[in-house]
Amino acid sequence: MRIGLYPGTFDPVTVGHLDIIRRATVLVDRLIIGIAINHDKGPLFSLDDRVAMIEAECKRISADTGVEILVHPFEKLLIDCARDVEASIIVRGLRAVADFEYEFQMVGMNRILDDSIETVFLMAEAEHQAIASKLVKEIARLGGDISRFVTPPVRDAVMARMNKGS
Repeated sequence: MRIGLYPGTFDPVTVGHLDIIRRATVLVDRLIIGIAINHDKGPLFSLDDRVAMIEAECKRISADTGVEILVHPFEKLLIDCARDVEASIIVRGLRAVADFEYEFQMVGMNRILDDSIETVFLMAEAEHQAIASKLVKEIARLGGDISRFVTPPVRDAVMARMNKGS
């Protein structure tokens, strides 16, 4: 069984993330969405909220593709998480050259730590290349319309969280 790991903070999950998830399902038999617990980033959503959002969004993708998609929070090295879930592939999305430079370094370090786990890069579709969770939160915070960047349930959750914070 080919198991892939797609890691990220997913705070919030965007249509760009969902596009990478859908496209990754053609590469693997099981896809694990690794939700990074990163207290330094000061997430908008709790871990439980992010897990629930990803699970809800991935149900449709799993049903459409027939690929099992599971959510796995982690707070350790990515390579250790990959070992824990028995992934042979780490899936990463790339939006721009700046992403590549960072990811190139990460692949090099991960290969030193465990050269049996491959990293596969999927380029973001053109219409998703500018989407970043950080920018989605900023647009929402400033009263902008984020409906082109997230699904309706995620938009509602972001707006509810922003209204709570006001």
